[in-house]
Amino acid sequence: MKSKSAGTRQAGRQDQQQALVRELLKRHGTTYAEEAGITLRDTPQPLYQLLVLSLLLSARIRADIAVASARALVKAGMKDPKRMLEATWQQRVDALGEGGYRRYDERTATQLGKGAELVLDRWGGDLRKLHKSGDVESGLREVPGIGPMGVSIFLREAQAVWSEYQPYLDDKALQGAERLGLPKSPQKLAGMVKKDQLASLAAGLVRVALSADVSRDVWDAARG
Repeated sequence: MKSKSAGTRQAGRQDQQQALVRELLKRHGTTYAEEAGITLRDTPQPLYQLLVLSLLLSARIRADIAVASARALVKAGMKDPKRMLEATWQQRVDALGEGGYRRYDERTATQLGKGAELVLDRWGGDLRKLHKSGDVESGLREVPGIGPMGVSIFLREAQAVWSEYQPYLDDKALQGAERLGLPKSPQKLAGMVKKDQLASLAAGLVRVALSADVSRDVWDAARG
């Protein structure tokens, strides 16, 4: 039987963890899709835009540059696979450059063209067909430029509309949880938020994993 003091300490720890999660969501819980201007719904265009964003984010480049480049592609009219494929390689390069995505722009422009062609040929431009196939992860890995990291990024965000993937908290998100002193179990973390907050929680935890400054900001806010 636990002593009263042990129970008090445990309750205090749980309160602290809940405060950390609350501040994390408030300060850094914007999903990467939201940051890129994507209103994520279970419809073809936003799902494709999330796929493009996942490809960009999976490269060795800053997340803010990847997000800006995703916005630039949409601004240039490449908002669906048909328009992405119809754009010239140079137009894709130019849009990526506008977003600051210069180190990998030529290779990525090629991948975006080939990926758009695959999405059109395989799923008629509609990733909901991939979803219905029940083999989402394998299908995503066939898209040029989408490796295991790209799959994780896509599903961390897509869990907001594909609820059977909840809770999708991959190794990177769990690294963030460990840095904050939160549970390292996806199920325990999921129990600390509402279901519609899981994608936001995942995004916030990834930001913590990527930045000690974000971690300190959350800790300072939770203590205050």
